[in-house]
Amino acid sequence: MSYNDDEHAIVKAAAERERQATASWIGRVSLDVAEEIVVPTPVNAKAVVAELIDARKQLRRIGVNYNQIAKVLNSDGVVTDPEMLAVHRALLMAIRRLDEATLQVMRERKERG
Repeated sequence: MSYNDDEHAIVKAAAERERQATASWIGRVSLDVAEEIVVPTPVNAKAVVAELIDARKQLRRIGVNYNQIAKVLNSDGVVTDPEMLAVHRALLMAIRRLDEATLQVMRERKERG
């Protein structure tokens, strides 16, 4: 294996985080990738996954809001147009965020594949 100084520092730091000798760490990680035990992902993938998690949480909250609206309507209650519009806008925004993050994951997978 051959690394420039910057690459070597990155690899060495990763090995130290796992309390392994650099050569041992390189060997283990190389085999894990070769055997497809792990799939390398870019660092920005963490941000995309975080966005997906946040979008899922938001959609869950909106689902609760819709269920509450349905309960009110089923009991002959009244839901105002502004209340319904606010929930609808939040739903559209969460769907858009989820779509964007999903497309980003798909683009990254395509680039690797």
